[in-house]
Amino acid sequence: MADVLEDKRAATRFRILSEIADRQPAVSQGEIADAVGVTSQAVSEYIRGLVDDELVEKEGRSRYSVTKEGVDWLLQSATDVRRFADHVTDDILGNVGEDAAIAITDVEEGSAVTLSLRGGLLHARPSDEGPATGIATTDAEAGEEVGVTEFEGIIDLEPGRVAVYQIPPVRSGGSRAVDSDALAAACERGDVLAATGVEAVVALRAANVEPDTTFAAGEVAAEGAERGLDVVIVATADSVGRVTDALRDAGVAYEVANVS
Repeated sequence: MADVLEDKRAATRFRILSEIADRQPAVSQGEIADAVGVTSQAVSEYIRGLVDDELVEKEGRSRYSVTKEGVDWLLQSATDVRRFADHVTDDILGNVGEDAAIAITDVEEGSAVTLSLRGGLLHARPSDEGPATGIATTDAEAGEEVGVTEFEGIIDLEPGRVAVYQIPPVRSGGSRAVDSDALAAACERGDVLAATGVEAVVALRAANVEPDTTFAAGEVAAEGAERGLDVVIVATADSVGRVTDALRDAGVAYEVANVS
């Protein structure tokens, strides 16, 4: 769970730092107290702690600004909160109607099923035990889709990892500057392989690797990671920014490396 949701003090600290960022440099502790729902004295104590931790800088009487470290902490905390909210929305199952899952073994209509995510897709097997369960609304043989309703519980899901490998643009050598063996090895680390840019596609072909998609690489990677898949993106250096922007917008962690 996100740190700012684990206890009241962390949540209050997050809210007060957010209010300072919104109001800086002229900060009224009374207005923050009203907005957050604590006393002015409590706000003062929290601000002193934020200053001590170098997340906030005091510039004078009632004048404060959020430091670079404070901005980074806010962004990371906000990302964690958004990821947890997405987890609640997508993975914590309530009575949300009917959905489809792939039957792992034969399933009979009306039977209880245990739910899991495999390869980014919802799967079901007959059982009334597990972190997430439901009731089958159709018959299905193994491998067929089965309707499921009356969802309960939480699907155990660890977010996937995203690795972005940069390929030089053609003016800097393009695919010819890439170590094909290293690129092929890097691609083996992902469940999904996305490519963007002509140089990236040519470099992959030279490494005898075919991407799963050559469009919307950042969006595909974000969706895959949120479904527990590890994703490798091979991108021409000129297009890496668009890829990482999409990943940041989705709150997905990633790393960038070179294979040239």
